[in-house]
Amino acid sequence: MKRVVFYFLITLVLASCGSSSKSKAVISSKTKTTVKSKRTKNSNSKKIKSIVSHAKTFGGTRYKFGGTTKKGMDCSGLVYTSFKKENIILPRTSKTMATQGKAISLKKVIVGDLLFFKTNRRKNVISHVGLVVETKGVIRFIHASTSRGVIISSLNEKYWNKCFAGARRVL
Repeated sequence: MKRVVFYFLITLVLASCGSSSKSKAVISSKTKTTVKSKRTKNSNSKKIKSIVSHAKTFGGTRYKFGGTTKKGMDCSGLVYTSFKKENIILPRTSKTMATQGKAISLKKVIVGDLLFFKTNRRKNVISHVGLVVETKGVIRFIHASTSRGVIISSLNEKYWNKCFAGARRVL
């Protein structure tokens, strides 16, 4: 009988140790996941900075329908080219870009998000896109204007505010 009790106690102790190490494994796994999430956020932050920085290099470039180079750029070409630099391939038109990522409210917009506009009231469809470059105080975005080329504008400007259709987060 003493042997049975002895084996029972040893089994109980060993089983307890086993679940203790499993708990540690779960905790370690959670810690690794948290660290991985932070790395992903940092990685996205670096990508966003690179995308915005690349877009800004096109400042002053003239507007050209279908353009994607310093010789000429359209709005979706600017966004497409800037994201492509970080190996993120978006659709080539503003209308189809507006289906990518996650829709967000204007209150949650951060640098790197996309703003969409309906500039052709007759068709009432997305026809313009801009990349958010600043959110402190006022939302500013870089885009290719048909009249002024690649510029940074404010969402507070009456025209852009009136045409605003929505915002999306790709990264």
